[in-house]
Amino acid sequence: MIKLDQFLKLMGVTATGGQAKWMIQGGDVQVNGVLETRRGRQLAPGDKVTVGDKTFEVDESIK
Repeated sequence: MIKLDQFLKLMGVTATGGQAKWMIQGGDVQVNGVLETRRGRQLAPGDKVTVGDKTFEVDESIK
């Protein structure tokens, strides 16, 4: 499991946790096709995170 804000940093979507927070709270992030505004949302393998026109899938190697 990994938090949404940490995942965005790991994927290179944002450089800092602060940037991730603003993106998430600003309504720019979807998890499994649903708008997500909680930066502490726990992601599990198989979850899909969409930011703009890019989608990232959480896999088991991400911790």
